Amino acid sequence: MKTIKTYFFLFFFSINLISEDIEEVIVQGNWRETRLIEEDSSVLVLSSKETQSAPIKHFENLSYLIPNLNFAASDSRARHFQIRGIGERSGYERTPNSAVGFLVDDIDYSGQGGIATTFDVDQIEVHRGPQGSRIGSSAMAGLIYIKTKEPTKEFEGVSEITTGAYGTRNVGIAFGGSAQDNEDFTYRIALRKDYSDGFRKNLYSGRSDTSKKDESTYRLKANWEINSESAIKFLMTQIDLDDPADIWTIDGSLNTLSDRPGMDSQKTDAYGIKFFHETDNFEFQSLTSVTNTNVILSYDADWGNPATHAPYIYDYFSETQRKRETFSQEFRFLSNLADLDANKRSEWVLGLHFFESKETNLKNDDGIYGDPLDPYSPYISESSSTSKFSVDNFSIFGNLNYLINDSTTFSLGARWEDSESTYSDSFGESFNPSDKISGGKISINKILKQDTNIFISIARGYNQGGFNLNLGLDPNSINSNLYYDPEFLTNYELGLNSKIVNLNMNLAAVIFHSDRKDQQVLISTQVDPTDPNTFTFLTQNAAEGTNNGIELEIDFQLSDNLDIFINFGLLKTQIKNWKSRPDLQGRAQAHAPEKSYAIGFNWNLTEQSNLSFDVVGKSSFYYSDSHNNRSKSYFLTNVSYSYFSGQWTYSLWGRNIFDEYYSTRGFYFGNEAPNFIDTLYERHGDPRYMGVTVRYDF
Repeated sequence: MKTIKTYFFLFFFSINLISEDIEEVIVQGNWRETRLIEEDSSVLVLSSKETQSAPIKHFENLSYLIPNLNFAASDSRARHFQIRGIGERSGYERTPNSAVGFLVDDIDYSGQGGIATTFDVDQIEVHRGPQGSRIGSSAMAGLIYIKTKEPTKEFEGVSEITTGAYGTRNVGIAFGGSAQDNEDFTYRIALRKDYSDGFRKNLYSGRSDTSKKDESTYRLKANWEINSESAIKFLMTQIDLDDPADIWTIDGSLNTLSDRPGMDSQKTDAYGIKFFHETDNFEFQSLTSVTNTNVILSYDADWGNPATHAPYIYDYFSETQRKRETFSQEFRFLSNLADLDANKRSEWVLGLHFFESKETNLKNDDGIYGDPLDPYSPYISESSSTSKFSVDNFSIFGNLNYLINDSTTFSLGARWEDSESTYSDSFGESFNPSDKISGGKISINKILKQDTNIFISIARGYNQGGFNLNLGLDPNSINSNLYYDPEFLTNYELGLNSKIVNLNMNLAAVIFHSDRKDQQVLISTQVDPTDPNTFTFLTQNAAEGTNNGIELEIDFQLSDNLDIFINFGLLKTQIKNWKSRPDLQGRAQAHAPEKSYAIGFNWNLTEQSNLSFDVVGKSSFYYSDSHNNRSKSYFLTNVSYSYFSGQWTYSLWGRNIFDEYYSTRGFYFGNEAPNFIDTLYERHGDPRYMGVTVRYDF
């Protein structure tokens, strides 16, 4: 009760801070652009200024600035994110379905967050809470939306070079303008290469690059204004991540002992085309996208070498090759905003969405185990399996905003989905699950003064059911673990968005409560204690779960030269009524830190120099829903000094400057001969990084 009273005190204290107009923030991840203060749910926006100043150009690094956002990364880049404690932590052992949507220029990369370079990005938005009417089953917990720079009619661009610790060498260039003699056709090209040896050293091989990052990103945007009513936008992106996967250690240090380092590589080609046409009564939009992704995930499953396991013969290796092809087509009809100026009291969106995904998996495992005291020959295991998965999804969605009066808006949104899936594998399993599910949102916005908005909303989101792949379980347990049902989330929010001119402050505050039904939880199990390749994940349904908390963001311009920000998230979660795991009932959910925060400043020391500083942190959280091991709380300190000379910018920066030792992921299983006692293994975060960046704007 004390915590609830604190929430309401903070919230209603903020309401009394009345505002006038200051710099506008525009949200671009909805069907149409909206002012941030008019949003009816929790949204945090990172501007181009913030993405540009970040020395490491990847969303994973910027995510620390966002309250109640966490990520899971085991090998290469983070591909899976959790909003308010909800979201997947692995995507190789289950059907491809994400609780957190991830869109880049309206192309769906959910579950593939490794592609999220932030170079030449205009804006990043994190929409917290169910996006049932906007996205549907791919965004039950929320949506991460990245908008890259659009072409301009004037030729301009930027180039950037970074060098730093651990062999870091990054280079990027972006440029564009209008075609010769035709200002109606504009283009922008962005090229980025990121390389790092990684901070881990393989003591067995003597190499320091077995966890390197070797990543390339290429993007082309071309816009054609056909006439005053019609336009076409084309996007092509190519991603090539060639990253070894040698990060797991037996002794808990930053050094590895593997004799067979694996890979966590990803190659993605994506194409998108948007068509816009305005009529006197409505706007028509067509959004088409195609993605082709090839992933190789391989790893040394014993995490050691002959010397570490001696006198036992112990050597296991696993590789999964995944190929995914997707096609998406969305048609939207949007009312003309001019209707509101004509004293009409409503605006609306109607749409259809078609989605098709085809996926193939090839999994190869090999291993050997021998005991010198055992008279029998060493046990040798070799296995190969294939699986095919496809899904066809059809959705109808709509949203209506109705002006009750000049200061109050009522909104109603809904989405209905019909999903059909097929699955088959080399073990002879074949089935065709299907779901017909719906969600949406109801909200009321109240403008207290020109730039102060209070809202209340109820949203229903959902995550499709599915099935666990390549279980390797005893046949008697397969049927009970094969399927899991859809999960439903009902979210209640009370929030405030305000711009306070007399204090030079932007303020956002949200209180939320979420009820989870048939909660999908990821548990881990090791079928054969002598075979680490049988360590697998299973998704099951717990009966219920609750997620409560508060999000507070303050951006305070103390003077013309000094800007201070405070981002804070408080999260209380619980697993309830899970009859198959009574030992975990009442416990907090996994990857749901109770506190997350970011505090910092941006200080223009002179007209030619700038100092930025921030402290980000998270409290302790459970690694998994299958065991009670937790991370330790931590905070990281980052600093950057920049000097400006004409079009040149020179930056000296440091991340985690106090070299905090922390972890972001943990596994608990038996991996050491001969007893294979369950042991906690952790994935540690980046140590202290120092570097220099030179930027040229032209």
